[in-house]
Amino acid sequence: MIILITGASHTGKTALAQKLLEKYKYPYLSIDHLKMGLIRSDNTELTPLSDDSALTKYLWPIVREMIKTAIENKQNLIVEGCYIPFTWQDDFDKEYLDHIKYYCLVMSENYIRNNFDDIKKFASVIEKRIDDDCSIDGLLQDNSQVLNLCKKHNVNYVLIDDEYKINIDL
Repeated sequence: MIILITGASHTGKTALAQKLLEKYKYPYLSIDHLKMGLIRSDNTELTPLSDDSALTKYLWPIVREMIKTAIENKQNLIVEGCYIPFTWQDDFDKEYLDHIKYYCLVMSENYIRNNFDDIKKFASVIEKRIDDDCSIDGLLQDNSQVLNLCKKHNVNYVLIDDEYKINIDL
């Protein structure tokens, strides 16, 4: 089984992947780690500050083929990161799609406004964020955009509204 976890920044993608690793013993791939490895090894001229669409265009073909390989080898894998396109399903035949579950994490405006201090507090719960420029306006804009894209592309999303409680059973 392949589990894809995506969403806007600060929605808890990595924390959820870690939680699933501990519960199901499925390894996970952080697309951010792949990104930084490719950048630091000079395999791309992109930078951590490059446009998300440019990073997605570069990273997704690599990640997509890793997913196919894992499925062909009957391996479980959690893939988490914001560089999964909303059209991800178009890149897989049915025999692959049957082995993939997709979750996009989205925080509601209500949740962001009522829990901004906690969002900032938990930002580095798994990975250390250097120069975290998280702002309430940025979170509101990013999550609104992600929610609209989820609806436009009819993909599965988990809306975090009243409290941060995500339970994914495989």
